[in-house]
Amino acid sequence: MSSGAAALSRNPRGFVLVAAHTLWLWLLLTPAAAIVRGQVHPATPATVGLGAFALLYLALVAVPVADLVVRPAVHHAGLVAFALLGVGLALAYAGGPEGWLVLLLYVATAGAVGFVRVAWGFAWVGGSAAAVVIIGVVDRASATDTAQMALITVLAGALTLAFARTARLVEELRRTQRELARTAVEQERLRFARDLHDLLGHTLSLVVVKAEVVRRLAPTDPQRAAAEAADIERIGRTALTEVREAVTGYRERSFARELDGVRTALADVGITVSVSDIDRPLSVEADDAFGWVLREGVTNVVRHSRASRCDVDVTSDADEAVLTIRDDGVGGRPQFGNGLRGLAERLAQAGGTLHVGPARGGGLLLTARIPHSPTGRWAR
Repeated sequence: MSSGAAALSRNPRGFVLVAAHTLWLWLLLTPAAAIVRGQVHPATPATVGLGAFALLYLALVAVPVADLVVRPAVHHAGLVAFALLGVGLALAYAGGPEGWLVLLLYVATAGAVGFVRVAWGFAWVGGSAAAVVIIGVVDRASATDTAQMALITVLAGALTLAFARTARLVEELRRTQRELARTAVEQERLRFARDLHDLLGHTLSLVVVKAEVVRRLAPTDPQRAAAEAADIERIGRTALTEVREAVTGYRERSFARELDGVRTALADVGITVSVSDIDRPLSVEADDAFGWVLREGVTNVVRHSRASRCDVDVTSDADEAVLTIRDDGVGGRPQFGNGLRGLAERLAQAGGTLHVGPARGGGLLLTARIPHSPTGRWAR
């Protein structure tokens, strides 16, 4: 199967459009009948020329329909050759039997389909109509027939331009829809990966810390080691439940629940924790985002800070909600890994900001801010 036939077989609309253009060829029956009746001399060049004209027309309109990879210069060269053939046949035979000026209508419609730029298409259609008038005058064809054919050529070319433009816009819309769907899938994958990181990063860090406590206590205090092991089991079951909720898309992060988990996690590793009271209820957006910030921030304190104290402060006024996490550890320049980048993206989606830097007196200070929207809902 040739490349053109293969492309058409993949595009059923191509068959329909080529068939529609084939139906246009009935307009060539008048010059063809004149050849058969012997009214055209010489007949052989006219027959060959008319057959080549019809085949070249179908080839030109089929190429864009079949979505073939054709260089624009090659296609435009084909249009020029087609136009020259049509003009030559019309000049040679327009003064005889009627019907030969119709060839310029095919020239106009082929250019209307073949040119992507609308301005070039209009110029081509206008040139085809002008050629009809010039050839009619040169060959002394009927003025009425010439004027009618010029008008029909303009109308046919303009309609073809409109349909071709509509078809290209529809195809562009389909491509845009496919691109938007692909982007939405990529964004959802990114969100899901970020959620899993935020869910499991804190939990697994806590499991590792508690496992180390169990290992240290097992020789000297088996009862406490067993209690810590039971706590590890509880944490694992909770994490499994959270992952299942994340997969089904119905996960809800509660800031108050995260605060309880933070107190337990920090106390288990010997870090003194101080949590301030919340001045007023957090908005739904702030409650969800601050839950993730608290989880990731405390995970970094447990992993990297070597701190002895951690202060968590939450304030909320009429303008914004602010969460700060301060430790007295080693401090230094924070490294924005996947966790902190994910937090910054979450806060940005809610219109908020994230700042991480050294705290006064040593340690690290993490500050998250989320402005209240005028229509924001308040958590109960």
